[in-house]
Amino acid sequence: MNTTTIITSSPIPIIIAILIGFIVLEIACSCFTQPRGQRRDAIIEIVGSSLLMLVTLPLVTFLANLLLEHFAPQLKNSLVGLHWLLGLGLFLVLDDMTQYWWHRLSHKVPFLYSLHRAHHSAPYMSIRIVYRNNSFYYLLMPGLWFSGVLLYMGLGQVYFGYLIVKMLVIFGAHSSVPWDEKLYRIAVLRPLMWVLERTISTPATHSAHHGLNADDGVTNYKGNFGNLLFFWDVLFGSAKITRRRPEHYGIEDMKPVSWQEELFWPLARGKRVQTQRSSNQELAK
Repeated sequence: MNTTTIITSSPIPIIIAILIGFIVLEIACSCFTQPRGQRRDAIIEIVGSSLLMLVTLPLVTFLANLLLEHFAPQLKNSLVGLHWLLGLGLFLVLDDMTQYWWHRLSHKVPFLYSLHRAHHSAPYMSIRIVYRNNSFYYLLMPGLWFSGVLLYMGLGQVYFGYLIVKMLVIFGAHSSVPWDEKLYRIAVLRPLMWVLERTISTPATHSAHHGLNADDGVTNYKGNFGNLLFFWDVLFGSAKITRRRPEHYGIEDMKPVSWQEELFWPLARGKRVQTQRSSNQELAK
């Protein structure tokens, strides 16, 4: 198999190139090494990201394929002839919309928030935190399993293009480089930016979700849950658009826990976690 075939049959090289591009951009802007970060942050980010890429994603894909081969072999490649727009619609609903609701539910249910809190404990925004999550958060995410089913049904090529665009948006939304800020100031782009910020996640809308203080006028950790499409927040009433970024990031009104607990809860447990909804401001009402 030559290089061209490998690239066109897998989105991974392109996604890695985009990731490296954002890393280089943050380094060039002197905002990759975060002064507010600690050694524990680097550990959570390196271990969490590695587990997702090297263990969770391959495992979910393998298990989904194995289960379908056993229980529903007739579904294999059954959607190969489906128009790509319909295939894209399936991924937007079964992957991106379900991820929106999974994310929203994770801010509602204490058990799930314990799997998600690592993503919010970082006191900064950066490309570094994109995959910063508990090892079980992604393993239980419905969208990954639904994507595995759609891949089994023959929508691999549609998924590759969809995934590249989705990761480009997610990387950009988490980046410490506010690429949208200057675009808001260009008069001719105002109509476009009005539509864009209500369609996809941007640094402004997603950083608001990571803000520390709910009363700062910008932070909306009880909303702005969208990953690729911010439209889900608009549609389901959880959107807050200010075109500003919070001054501080992190988790409000929760005591810190060890990096081991953030990565491996419930296998690693501490005595300092407050899981009661009444004392946990990060959990959506």
